[in-house]
Amino acid sequence: MQVSDGAVNNTASIKNLKGFDASHPPDPKLIDSCVHCGFCLSTCPSYRVIGKEMDSPRGRIYLMDAINEGEIALNTATVEHFDSCLGCLACVSTCPSGVQYDKLISATRHQVARNYNRSFSDKLIRQLIFSLFPNPDVLRILLLPLFVYQKLGVSKLLRATGLVKKISPRLAAMESILPEITVKSFQDNLPDIIPAKGEKRYRVGVILGCVQRLFFSPVNEATVRVLTANGCEVVIPKSQGCCAALPEHQGQTEQAKALARQMIDSFADTNVDFVIINAAGCGHTLKEYGHILADDPEYAEPAKAFAAKVKDAQEFLINVGLTAELSPLADKSLTLVYQDACHLLHGQKISVQPRQLLRKIPGVTLREPIDAALCCGSAGVYNMLQPEIAEELGKQKAQNLINTGAELIASPNPGCSLQISKYLPDKSISVMHPMELLDYSIRGEKLKM
Repeated sequence: MQVSDGAVNNTASIKNLKGFDASHPPDPKLIDSCVHCGFCLSTCPSYRVIGKEMDSPRGRIYLMDAINEGEIALNTATVEHFDSCLGCLACVSTCPSGVQYDKLISATRHQVARNYNRSFSDKLIRQLIFSLFPNPDVLRILLLPLFVYQKLGVSKLLRATGLVKKISPRLAAMESILPEITVKSFQDNLPDIIPAKGEKRYRVGVILGCVQRLFFSPVNEATVRVLTANGCEVVIPKSQGCCAALPEHQGQTEQAKALARQMIDSFADTNVDFVIINAAGCGHTLKEYGHILADDPEYAEPAKAFAAKVKDAQEFLINVGLTAELSPLADKSLTLVYQDACHLLHGQKISVQPRQLLRKIPGVTLREPIDAALCCGSAGVYNMLQPEIAEELGKQKAQNLINTGAELIASPNPGCSLQISKYLPDKSISVMHPMELLDYSIRGEKLKM
């Protein structure tokens, strides 16, 4: 295989090449498990859009190996190919050799964050993202100016003129997926403990998320109502912060570890049977705490114990069974399409359970889109850092969902919901979380279509 796109550094002294440091570089044994068969190519979203070998999983693995061996450098020419990866993990599901690409790309991104000096503009936008999105307290401060910004129509004006996009495509991408700020965004109505309705079956903790708790608070409220209606006492520690998904996926090692420790501490004395999460990307990271804190002598074992309790809300409900009665969501049959979130489908191997839950709702018909396993382009903050590729993927995903003829899209991840909504040409089709649909059904309320 030939390394293209300037990835080879033709220096006379290989020993002087700047590469990975000694702290957990991509494991050569995992690298060697790749036989470069090419099965991953058709399922890799970045390869499908860009069409270059080095922007595929096997191409990136080749680069990792070459950097490990000191043959090429960790520089702009190589980092751009690692940056183009969405981290959707579709290749992990597809690979016939069982290559653990998820571990390889994670190790590489932590190396990149430590050893590659990004441009000033790149550093600035990333610092903005890492300062804002994993910090719900800071995000909450911004709610009022954002609320005014939207209500005065400034958002529509800027989008119409394209001014922000001319200044910075990344800032424009960030602004374009900003959800509507409502009065509910300012409220925090969930108490620390919510009793089960009827006989108590389980005591569960609920993680609120960062973007989820502020911009999708109705999803959290619906999740709590569904859990309590099915015999769960719900505990919501107010000390919980970010789950660490964003910094972990982007290689921010120390920030990710600090947030993971905080999350573990917040649930330490709650005596919950399970920890429930309703956002796919968060859930995948929460289940990886044992890996994230493996080198921490104080938290290594608590991290494993915590991760073992984490369950996606849909996974949990199918496992324990529904006890609440379900009612139709409409006066007629309702056609839904379920959107597979990558970190639920490929990361947590959860795909059947959400469909099983939705089919339990009377009058629901479920349809399947083509390319159901293809990423929508959100991928955490990928749609802000790589807006051009994300746009192409977002348009494809939205069209595939529309082509099913469904009246409503069920999406289990806030990032996916924002991305898909952005590219829906027909705004008459709604995007809702499966927990919201179950909540409507349990309460016997009809959807306003």
